[in-house]
Amino acid sequence: MADLTNGPTKAQRRVRVFVDGRVQGVFFRATTRAVAQQLGLTGWVRNLRDGRVEIVAEGPADAVECLLRWAKTGPDGAVVTDTDVREEAYRGEFDSFRVRG
Repeated sequence: MADLTNGPTKAQRRVRVFVDGRVQGVFFRATTRAVAQQLGLTGWVRNLRDGRVEIVAEGPADAVECLLRWAKTGPDGAVVTDTDVREEAYRGEFDSFRVRG
């Protein structure tokens, strides 16, 4: 049986986020990657044809929450009007955070 007295474990979380507004052409993807890497998250970010940015991020729940707070404003020059956050089952499938084409 596992020893649960060694303190709390970090719950893992995965989210898919759709960010709407003026979010393309303002370094949103590159800055998302930098923020995610700083937080120790894995996953990816990409532009969508409809003008939104899509983010899939996995990692410690507290770090994912930090990324979600950041995504509500984005980098300088971005104007975020909405973030649609969808919880997904954690998969642990990524080894880094990258910008997708």
